[in-house]
Amino acid sequence: MNKQGTLYGIGVGPGDPELMTIKAVRIMSTVDVVFTASSTKNSFSLAVDIARPHLPDTVDARTLSFPMTKDKDVMKAAWKENAQVIVGVLNEGKDAAFLTLGDPMTYSTFGYILQELQESNPEVAIVTIPGITSYQAAAARMNVPLVEAEESLLLTSGAYGGANIRKLSDCAENVVLLKAYKNVKDITKALEESDMLTNSRAIKKCGREGEEIITDITRLGEGEPDYWTLILAKQNRE
Repeated sequence: MNKQGTLYGIGVGPGDPELMTIKAVRIMSTVDVVFTASSTKNSFSLAVDIARPHLPDTVDARTLSFPMTKDKDVMKAAWKENAQVIVGVLNEGKDAAFLTLGDPMTYSTFGYILQELQESNPEVAIVTIPGITSYQAAAARMNVPLVEAEESLLLTSGAYGGANIRKLSDCAENVVLLKAYKNVKDITKALEESDMLTNSRAIKKCGREGEEIITDITRLGEGEPDYWTLILAKQNRE
């Protein structure tokens, strides 16, 4: 009977293949199968695209489909089904990697797979390799410190607008909004209400082709929304 393989959760960083860690690159060169997530609407994986320069030409890359839905039952069913696909490979004695954008523990599909495996197959050996997050890369690209001295940092999602800014901005001097694309008008309004608008800037496709830094947040609502948009905002210090 084959010894069960190990699953590696690997963060490939925000977009620039050179921002992947040495450890991530080393492990990707040794695993038998590479898994990645995609929408049920297509089979494209940006994570694989980023990692491609570091993947062996013969790698067995497999895409796992996850529905883009708010229905928790549908999502849980997908997590369970895909987790068992991974277990099937591990039971063959093969090592596998699950590639994810940024960091595996930050707003990542891998986090759901991890929790499902811990509940349904606690015997599975799982090793997580951290990755550089999009907001770390964004701060570096814009030469904007995330936090200084005794300041705090709020990391939140902007997928549903500026509600979290209105609720929590008083708790932190600095705010990172990920997934700031569909509801930029409400986000802009919330930043203005919180006296953070003039000290806010955004970046699209950080570290990738078509990267754009936007210093006037009000411009975000002028064009088509881009999923790969994040905002760094700061309280007015004057």
